[in-house]
Amino acid sequence: MSQIRLIEVESYEEMSRLAAETIAAQIREKPDGVLGLATGSSPIGTYDLLADACAKGELDFSGVRTVNLDEYCGLAPDNPFGYRYFMNEHLFDRVNIDKANTFVPSGTAQDMDAEAAAYEARVDAMGGIDLQLLGIGHNGHIGFNEPAEGFAPNTHVVELAARTREANAKFFEKPEDMPRYAITMGVGTILRARRILLLGGPDKAEIMERAAHGPVHPSVPASALQLHPDVTFLLCRQPPRAK
Repeated sequence: MSQIRLIEVESYEEMSRLAAETIAAQIREKPDGVLGLATGSSPIGTYDLLADACAKGELDFSGVRTVNLDEYCGLAPDNPFGYRYFMNEHLFDRVNIDKANTFVPSGTAQDMDAEAAAYEARVDAMGGIDLQLLGIGHNGHIGFNEPAEGFAPNTHVVELAARTREANAKFFEKPEDMPRYAITMGVGTILRARRILLLGGPDKAEIMERAAHGPVHPSVPASALQLHPDVTFLLCRQPPRAK
């Protein structure tokens, strides 16, 4: 069943280069297209290269629209541990994008279920996602779609698994500051993207193999990507070089 292309490269830098080239080609092909973006350590090198290309005049973000996968519940856009802040720091503040065309789910909406429905409607109104960038959790989560009894079809609020909270707590000043809930695109939302690119480091090799070639089952949410006709996994065998 699997149609996933699993490409292994030696270094994080090579993975970042290939990912940046793929995204840059998408922007040049469709300057007003919609990019689905991810946070975490995996895409930082990719965002650095895209920002460098823009600074050199080789890439134009002025017409690009973006939608991010997820956000922690309870974190405001100016919270340095939130994903809007992350995107501003690593990409949006470094390229010539119109921030009015960049969307991240609100973590502070009064009605989070209503925010989830509105976010799903926004993605649809934009015409869908042309290229979705993903990372992957050790338990196979994509976005914050944790192992469950079924694949979530749309954007929703989720309670984060203990392993996810443990893995992400290192990004917070105190482990107890790590939120318990997040708002995330559903697996169905992700699958409606026209193309999908997933990045992972050496510690994700086993789960990427299971997702790409194992049974399609919601206990490994990323395995649903086997149902999509245009998915590439980029796996780097070495971690980033220390700066």
